[in-house]
Amino acid sequence: MGRYSDAFEQARDDREGFWLSAAEAVDWVTPPTCALDDTLAPMYRWFPDASLNTSANALDRHVAAGNGDRDALIWDSAMVGTTRTYTYAQLLDEVSRFAGVLAARGITKGDRVVVYMPMIPEAAIAMLACARIGAVHSVVFGGFAAPELATRIDDAEPVAIVTASGGLEPGRTVEYLPMVAKAIELSETPPSTVIVKDRSEITGAAADHEGWLDWDAAMAGAEPADPTTVAATDPLYILYTSGTTGKPKGVVRDNGGHAVALTWSMSNIYGIEPGDVWWTASDVGWVVGHSYIVYGPLLVGATTVMYEGKPVGTPDAGAFWRVIADHKANALFTAPTAIRAIRKADPDAAELAKYDISSLRTLFAAGERLDPDTFQWAGSILGVPVVDHWWQTETGWAIAANLRGLEPMPLKAGSPTVPVPGYQVGVLDAEGKQVAAGEEGNIVIKLPLPPGTLAGLWRDEERYRKSYLSAFDGYYLTGDSGYVDSDGYVFVLGRSDDVINVAGHRLSTGSIEAVVASHPAVAECAVIGIHDDLKGQRPSGYVVLKAGVEIEPDTLRSELVKMVRDEIGAVATFRDVTVVPALPKTRSGKILRKTMRQIADHEEYTVPSTIEDPDVLSALAKQLGG
Repeated sequence: MGRYSDAFEQARDDREGFWLSAAEAVDWVTPPTCALDDTLAPMYRWFPDASLNTSANALDRHVAAGNGDRDALIWDSAMVGTTRTYTYAQLLDEVSRFAGVLAARGITKGDRVVVYMPMIPEAAIAMLACARIGAVHSVVFGGFAAPELATRIDDAEPVAIVTASGGLEPGRTVEYLPMVAKAIELSETPPSTVIVKDRSEITGAAADHEGWLDWDAAMAGAEPADPTTVAATDPLYILYTSGTTGKPKGVVRDNGGHAVALTWSMSNIYGIEPGDVWWTASDVGWVVGHSYIVYGPLLVGATTVMYEGKPVGTPDAGAFWRVIADHKANALFTAPTAIRAIRKADPDAAELAKYDISSLRTLFAAGERLDPDTFQWAGSILGVPVVDHWWQTETGWAIAANLRGLEPMPLKAGSPTVPVPGYQVGVLDAEGKQVAAGEEGNIVIKLPLPPGTLAGLWRDEERYRKSYLSAFDGYYLTGDSGYVDSDGYVFVLGRSDDVINVAGHRLSTGSIEAVVASHPAVAECAVIGIHDDLKGQRPSGYVVLKAGVEIEPDTLRSELVKMVRDEIGAVATFRDVTVVPALPKTRSGKILRKTMRQIADHEEYTVPSTIEDPDVLSALAKQLGG
């Protein structure tokens, strides 16, 4: 582990030298002479004396270097059966002209722009155009309900909304414009400009709303805008994540640290270089889409694939393999839930045999825990490394990873491998004391966080401190529980809230899930802690069966109970197993365990705004009598 350990130790012991060296991969207007400003700790600032433009780093510099003909963005829509490819020169032209559209409306550096778009190229173009003129974009997942959109409008106070006539889902369309209109009506700080990309497949257009602009008409006469120089510490975007109070938290990302961290990560973590084809199967509404559909691949000069579709049902469980084959993708980054969905529909991977995916070098997974069974299944059918890595909306890039471009390491099922250089990961008990190797506790990161992580919460420093910095002095609280083994490998077992107390014994529901998921009949599962009058809590399992599998519920239950007893012990008192047709999830693929727990305990609950399919939650509530 020489190369990794050298990098890790330098980032820890010579922070200035490490990050100033990494910053040389970025084109600066004013290069940094200082990496970290800690004078206002714990509100740290990276590259405080530097300036740049993120859009110019993603586009202009590659064209200037003679790579304008290289493919920058491939849009593949399984929903409309269309692909569209933009070279770097073509994408630069589109972004420059849309930046001109924004500038012509008086939008300037520091103004906020909400982007409420489906997975179409114009979403990435809008983001990059905002970065070009120094405006701060806030992407809201397309299809969020009007009240949720209005909440974000009132917090960010944007001067403009960029949207589209709607999004396409299997079997249905989602019209955006009525929701945008309602959100503006509900908002206390409505924007003055609305720009609409009309999709011919969906009814509704800018012309239906007085004063709204049509994207194509505005672009037809637009003057290209040159990149605006911004300070490295100026905000690039605000991205909202769920808050425990019900009010979303606006994570702020800066320009300079973001560009340095993502550029470093593409080559060192993912092994992606200029000209490689990179596909992140996510959405621009999530942090993964920000970092690794739009910015990361373009910063490094790779080709990024933007996919509008699902892992199954558009049209079948071979959808992902078709995209890899068609575009010769070298790496796929997706959520474990997508792989589980494919496995559920096609457990023998029959669809895979139809496609040549020999271009694929690595499958990366993140977003939730990659259970060992899914890890092993994917590795066996694909014949390439399946690499789990762990990060959060707040960090913006990986906390722990197997650094494929720096030094690939042996893979361990259930572990995202080791802390990435720049992150000092620790595991603390409830009193803030470091625990021994292999002992579970609260996963924390020693301050300062590296570049590219959150610079704070939008206009709410007190909430930032309270949410992340107050639990353990000198540390950022990840909110996850887990352990570090004797080899230094990190194991993330789940959210700290998912640690249950069974008759005084603290048990991770994630560890029980790993056992349940290993049963040959189980496609995916969730284990939650529910109220028990005697023991305080007890684990309850919810299981989705693989397609075509038939097994008696009592047989499945007895086999799972025995497996958990053998692997974890009788202390788990695992005996509740419910077979369900599907698990309720967010649009990013995370299982709604808290809501499931509320339903099982017959507590009041609200349907989360991020839910993928409300009918799944309703069916579960009916099945459980909630």
